[in-house]
Amino acid sequence: MLRKMLKLSVFSFLVFVLAACGSKQFTQGKYDDLSEDRLLDDKFNESDMRQIAETMVGSLTQSRVVTENNRPPVVLVTLVKNRAGEAIDMKSMTDKIRTALIKSGKLRFTEKESREEIAGETEYQAESGYVDASTARKKGRQIGAKYFLTGEITDRIQEVGNKKYVYYKATFNLVNIDTGIIDWTDEKEIRKFYKKRGVGF
Repeated sequence: MLRKMLKLSVFSFLVFVLAACGSKQFTQGKYDDLSEDRLLDDKFNESDMRQIAETMVGSLTQSRVVTENNRPPVVLVTLVKNRAGEAIDMKSMTDKIRTALIKSGKLRFTEKESREEIAGETEYQAESGYVDASTARKKGRQIGAKYFLTGEITDRIQEVGNKKYVYYKATFNLVNIDTGIIDWTDEKEIRKFYKKRGVGF
């Protein structure tokens, strides 16, 4: 009888320990302030993305590429690479930068991903016979980009004892398609410090 009770006690203790160490379910939450920096783990996060985007937008809108042009230059986003050792959503990064630049009114962008759809719709309107010719879009009226927006993100990680340093560097360039010259470039460096905590339940 005593042995049976002991086994039951051990089993109950193990169930409690496993439950305490297991995954937690989050059932209650609230909206957070996007302007606040939250370092919940040691990965690239939305605060890093925001800092990079703000730096690039501020720098580019004040550059001579913008200030010395009477009309907003037309730009094509391409070749933005992730050279870091972790997954980073580069499309979200470039979308954030592009959105802010368009809203500033100082640059215009042509859309590479929609080229086939635009060409197909233009062809349909011009050649199908179903569209009123006075409203049909015509070939040869698109505006060509003057610049490529290119860039990359790299990282470096250093661990010493229970300390960890994570460093990111984002570099963006505006390349003149006519000349191949980089007419604007800037970089943003981010370094974060973490301290490992002991393993516990």
